[in-house]
Amino acid sequence: MEILIPAVILKILQELKSNNYEGYIVGGCARDILLKKEPNDWDITTSAKPEEIQRVFSGKDSKYWHEAIYENQFGTVGVITNATNSVLKLVEITTYRLEGKYTDKRHPDEIKFADSLEEDLSRRDFTINTLALDLNLDVLAEGDLDKEISVSYKLVDLFNGEEDLKNGLIKAVGDADKRFEEDALRLMRAVRFATQLSFLIEEKTLESLRKQAKNLAFVSGERIRDELIKIIMTPNAADGIRLLLNLGLLDFIIPELKETIDVSQNRHHIYSVWEHLWRSLDYAAKEDYSLEVRLASLLHDIGKPRTKQGDGIESTFLNHEMASFKMAKLILTRLHFPNYILDKVLLLVRYHMFFYEPETSTDASLRRLLVKVGRENIEDLAKVREADRIGSGCPKALPFKLRHFLFGIEKVLKELDGENPGLKMLKINGDDLIKEVLVEPGPKLGFILNILLEEVLEDISRNTKEYLIDKSKELNMLDIQKLKELSEKAEEKHEAVLEEGEQEIKKKYYV
Repeated sequence: MEILIPAVILKILQELKSNNYEGYIVGGCARDILLKKEPNDWDITTSAKPEEIQRVFSGKDSKYWHEAIYENQFGTVGVITNATNSVLKLVEITTYRLEGKYTDKRHPDEIKFADSLEEDLSRRDFTINTLALDLNLDVLAEGDLDKEISVSYKLVDLFNGEEDLKNGLIKAVGDADKRFEEDALRLMRAVRFATQLSFLIEEKTLESLRKQAKNLAFVSGERIRDELIKIIMTPNAADGIRLLLNLGLLDFIIPELKETIDVSQNRHHIYSVWEHLWRSLDYAAKEDYSLEVRLASLLHDIGKPRTKQGDGIESTFLNHEMASFKMAKLILTRLHFPNYILDKVLLLVRYHMFFYEPETSTDASLRRLLVKVGRENIEDLAKVREADRIGSGCPKALPFKLRHFLFGIEKVLKELDGENPGLKMLKINGDDLIKEVLVEPGPKLGFILNILLEEVLEDISRNTKEYLIDKSKELNMLDIQKLKELSEKAEEKHEAVLEEGEQEIKKKYYV
């Protein structure tokens, strides 16, 4: 049998061999190659010790690589190659190793270098990740480093991984209880692999997963987050979330989602809140939407159980979007999501109930929504609404209203030359008010600008320097307390346009 291997990988293995060291493609990389998938990274295991790997791949005038870095305690050396493909830029070469006890259920107390490939493979998590490829290295590896070369190989399969790969099974290596006790993150990795590969989890491994679920509490929020992201970014994200629930792992990730189970909705919803949320995520994942849209789709109604009033078809969930906003903030903060992801998801959750009626909504209301949401987030907000609709059992993700909404947004943005509505859109600024209207720097200046912004949002034709200067002179005659009141009213009017729409749609659709 033959497989396609990049020339630079083949050259690295040849270099190890020429220095009398063993070398194999191993782990997830080998698994993906056998599944005919493009590897996300390239992993090689070798009999060479870290300092020997560095000696082989450093300090040489090579067109294939230029540096070997060893900055960890796990025997992994990163070889920086001269390939142009980003996946091939860094190739990790790890010495055969054994691991000691895992006192903290996460990290081995000690790492020992092993003498054989078999010892190294025996420490791995799942059988499909124990496969190693022994390549025929008598092949010329010249020319383009990224070029794929057809190479014959022998499969090293010591734990029946090939059969499990063919049968679509996630199976622990050896004693499943021991594997999960060693490293509790493997609990989530099992779900992640099952979700990514559309595999089933083998019965004994599944039983151990349920039994060991509580040990996920020993894993840091950051590591849980990283695995959760990998699950959510698969096309089968909803299946992954449901599997986490069934195995008892969701209790240690997003326990708030369990509150939504069996929470019935009203006459305009055919699913429970839980089913609605995973179906919304399923749509977003199948459409290959961004991580932020997928997270917002999963969390946008998570506050409904805490806001439900009444029961049956007349039940209501007033202000559930704010409850969902607050809960999502706690969840994403607990899992240490970076601020740029957290902020966007919260914005999408907060405004997923945006109101738009083609017959009644005005350009002013769209401009006000853009002030709140930002041009860069409008498209994703519409995507969350699509997922929300499909998750509710609606047949169409993009009905006439939503298409008309996107048309209206595009029209408004064209009027604004593509700029976001906000203080920066005004044809005057604070310096103009100071120089031409003689407004003194301070709170009064801010109040006047807020009032002017509301004037322009209401009627874009007012956005001329002449009009705004004249209006500013009128406003500057007022005392600061009156200006503060007008500024607050402008803010209230801004909010009221959204709130009026929200209340109307809430009343109409019992939400």
